[in-house]
Amino acid sequence: MERGEGSRKFPGGEEPNTKNASNNVTSTADVGPSSGPLKRGRGRPKGSQNSKKSKQSDRLIKWVPLFQGSINKVNQETGNDELVSSLMMRFNAVRRRLSQVKNVRGEVSTALRTFKDLQLRTNTKARVGSVPGIKVGDIFFLWGEMELVGLHAVPIGTNFMKVEDSGEDKRLAISVVSSGKNADEAQDPDGLIYTGFGGQESDQKLDRMNLSLVEALTKKSVVRVIRAVEDEKRSQGNVYIYDGLYSITDMWEEKSANGFKVFKFRFVRQPDQKPAFGVWKSIEQWKEGVITRPGLVLEDLSDGAENLKVSLVNEVDDEKGPSSFSYITSLKHSVIDVPPMVDLCTCRPKSCCSRDDCLCVQRNGGEFPYVDKVLVTRRPMIYECGDSCPCSNDCKNKMIGTGLKFSLEVFKTMDRGWGLRSLDPIRAGSFICEFAGDIIQKGDEETDDYIFDSSRVYKSFQWNYEPELVGEDASAKVSEKSGNVACFMNHSCSPNVMWQPISREEKGVWCIHIGCFAIKHIPPLMELTYDYGAFRGYGKKKICLCRSKKCSG
Repeated sequence: MERGEGSRKFPGGEEPNTKNASNNVTSTADVGPSSGPLKRGRGRPKGSQNSKKSKQSDRLIKWVPLFQGSINKVNQETGNDELVSSLMMRFNAVRRRLSQVKNVRGEVSTALRTFKDLQLRTNTKARVGSVPGIKVGDIFFLWGEMELVGLHAVPIGTNFMKVEDSGEDKRLAISVVSSGKNADEAQDPDGLIYTGFGGQESDQKLDRMNLSLVEALTKKSVVRVIRAVEDEKRSQGNVYIYDGLYSITDMWEEKSANGFKVFKFRFVRQPDQKPAFGVWKSIEQWKEGVITRPGLVLEDLSDGAENLKVSLVNEVDDEKGPSSFSYITSLKHSVIDVPPMVDLCTCRPKSCCSRDDCLCVQRNGGEFPYVDKVLVTRRPMIYECGDSCPCSNDCKNKMIGTGLKFSLEVFKTMDRGWGLRSLDPIRAGSFICEFAGDIIQKGDEETDDYIFDSSRVYKSFQWNYEPELVGEDASAKVSEKSGNVACFMNHSCSPNVMWQPISREEKGVWCIHIGCFAIKHIPPLMELTYDYGAFRGYGKKKICLCRSKKCSG
């Protein structure tokens, strides 16, 4: 089956250039641990190595050979929840690693080419309707992500497939992306006015992509709709929201601002689908004060202790908030059993971490642990710039102590007490919040319903990049330990949050903090969860209520 035009040129990065898309597709340029258990908180929530890096970059930009037995294959034609989730995590892990290597350019297109060359993709069969493993409301931050999982497989706004009708081959639209020249200005959650292709330099023609939309109108065939919204956390780029299935109900002609004829298509959302783009519009109105947040109990649970308000919401019953709760912003620790600070950073304020011989960089193995404020890989320990470093809170080697990055909301769940979620979309690897609570000694676990024991290694999951996929030796793999901590986050056997130990110097002493990071892309209002590893309540096992497909019961 034929897909939409120009897929071979797709770099897989940010918003593609669709100029003159009705005739030719113009591709864009490369776009780029502690001595005891931690109590579940009752608290607020180029230098000497240039040569080495150059050689490493040379390996990374080459095509990666097929490693028989070392690369896990996926079902290409038809996926499922697990395959799509795994593929997304693997792709983003490789992309982050390529971004970390300074001399590698076009890391998104390089990662996409590698995955396609190794046949690491799924849902390659063109289809009308829902895509296996992808749910209404799922979000994406790159066009390449949508291609790899089969949601939208072309670098332009309309994706079509070839169908046979009375012995004649025709093109049928199967998905559209509302962005750029095709974007809907009204942003109605229940409908969409979609602009056809062409019309920038001449009248639009009823061919190719436009004709595929007419065919969907004629056949009353459903079309997948992806909405693009600006990503407020990045200087450039969008968040792409899968908004579900729509039907095209009408088509007409208009004159564009340039005076050329354009086609307009009216899309109407199918009933009985969970809200997706509508959720985003509601959140926008809550933030702007246009409408009141339903169930709002308290505007700021932190009472100004955080840089962003932490709202308290209850739409379930009349409870006014968690009992016996005081808000703190960091982990309480007095003595941490780690080596004392010996050497202090000697960088200048505006050049901190800019040199290869910077001590803060060297403590992290000569590489920054974060790229564009996103964690690259999980490590046994990350060393951040501390009190004695001359840099500001904008330093790219700081996460702990710089405040919340997302608008968080504590909410009442139906059967699991209070939970935590975000009003903002969260990209995989993003820092969500620091764990806040007390360190307690072994034997004192019965003082709380749930604790996280940091001295125990829980079941592992793969989040880091696979060295083979970026041309590195498999021995370069970074070791991981699993387990999670957070104040209001509930347990899930299929979590979307993980924990990472972070050490920073405070008044000449190394102090350990626990950072919570997103495992995967998390849409707004999706509950933030981590794997407790073990349910223990006063020495007894607890019943798991996460209801995930991998629930341990």
